[in-house]
Amino acid sequence: MNAMQDPARARRTLALLVALVLAWPMLVLAEFKPWTLFDERALQVTGRYLAQFFPPRMDAGFLAELAHETWRTVAIATAGMALALVIAVPAALVATSRLSASTLEGRPGPARWLRRAVRAVLVGLRSIPELVWALVFVRVVGLGPTSGVLAIAIAYGGMLGKVYAEILESADPAPTQALLRGGSSRLQALLFGALPSCLPELLSYTVYRWECAVRSSVVLGFVGAGGLGQLLDSASKMFSGSEVSSILLVFIALVMASDAFSRWLRNQLDVAPAQAGAASPASWPRFSSVAVGLGLLALVACSFVSLDLQWAAFLGPDALGGMGRFVASFFPPEMAPPFLAKTGWALLETLAMSALGTALAVLGGLLLALPAAGTGVAREAARFVLNVLRSVPELVWAVQLLILAGLGPLPGTLALALHTSGVLGRLFAEAFENAPSDAALALRQRGLRAARVWLFATLPQTLPQLASYTLYRWENNIRAASIMGVVGAGGLGQMLSYHLGLFQMHEACTVLIAMVALVALVDALSWRLRRHLTQ
Repeated sequence: MNAMQDPARARRTLALLVALVLAWPMLVLAEFKPWTLFDERALQVTGRYLAQFFPPRMDAGFLAELAHETWRTVAIATAGMALALVIAVPAALVATSRLSASTLEGRPGPARWLRRAVRAVLVGLRSIPELVWALVFVRVVGLGPTSGVLAIAIAYGGMLGKVYAEILESADPAPTQALLRGGSSRLQALLFGALPSCLPELLSYTVYRWECAVRSSVVLGFVGAGGLGQLLDSASKMFSGSEVSSILLVFIALVMASDAFSRWLRNQLDVAPAQAGAASPASWPRFSSVAVGLGLLALVACSFVSLDLQWAAFLGPDALGGMGRFVASFFPPEMAPPFLAKTGWALLETLAMSALGTALAVLGGLLLALPAAGTGVAREAARFVLNVLRSVPELVWAVQLLILAGLGPLPGTLALALHTSGVLGRLFAEAFENAPSDAALALRQRGLRAARVWLFATLPQTLPQLASYTLYRWENNIRAASIMGVVGAGGLGQMLSYHLGLFQMHEACTVLIAMVALVALVDALSWRLRRHLTQ
């Protein structure tokens, strides 16, 4: 049998050449010289530093403190996610054109502008890093978990709203269109048309974002929100490697627990609709729904109660006035040409860090996703590595790498690559597992090897989803690169930290505008590419 020829070989080769041309300036801007980590001096520093991590601290007093701060971290993430859903769900319903009868009839009118306005608001909410939101809220409500919860709610409301809308847009339009043509409302079209087929992906992504919220709450601890982040900050400043390793082990345990919970829910969602029949809310999975729902409600309630959130301080007239004055102090932005040129260079550096880190993560994620989507020991080993990589926040990876590689964008790029490899690897593996098997089975019956089956069957079916995940992570990595600059990893974050520290608010405003513009650009690219691939 003749080997099957790749019909898109020329296009793939051209894309590879373009990628190589674009990669060169990114490598220069990010000062990507990983070989410096392997010279004799660097290896000695690495060995001495890693030796401090063993054995982890396990005395009773420290473990009690660790348990208390672990719950506080989970509670901040859970409360923040609950408030984020209040923002994201209505926004996603408005921003989804496939749930609009006017779009179906070819008369978008004012609805189109409303959707664009909502999408613009979502871009603004998620463009500013949680750390910056937390700094704003700290000025209003003071130190403590309230600022962390509000920061996660605002930033993750934008993230969830955007992805929920994209998932609903990518669903099979036939059921939704049939309901809308029959006179059903937007809510009925969602419940009976789009949601039954999208529910597994929506649920999986929500649980994944909760994992991210846990990591975000750790990062917010560095600015006084409490939890594991504050404990980690103290241990790092004291160079207590044994305490740091204990805290990192807790990170890994949290992510593994949420990953197992996510897999269980997805498995239930995959099996139940096939057993039930019609695609309606009554046919949705009945996996002890009352117990699960009560458990989730109890977790949310306990999170809000145990944190003792200062809502009065946030909603009071003095607090709102203080926040207004603080926000007003940022305007007008600094527009002097020398400062704009400096900001532009930092923007390019941040862009290079995020793009190169994401590109490296795509390679690492694919290498780990293939065995993670398989069976046996290789699957469990790959999933364990993915859990370890993504359980450690980018900022924590960066702090550790800064000790080994020194200040500059290289540690930030490597930190993004390590963390994002774990994130994309998990998402890629789920996409491969959920891909329809008919085409792959047909090619296997024709005698093609596993690599060609993946290239010609699985990859084309999952490419739109992989592209959406990758570009979304690039957008997220721009925000992460900005945060990592706070600890000396270069880019816009380093500029923002410097000017905020000197209370130069006008300069900080210009840097924030650059961050928002950069995220908006990547968001537009992601939207266009997704629409192109799904046509």
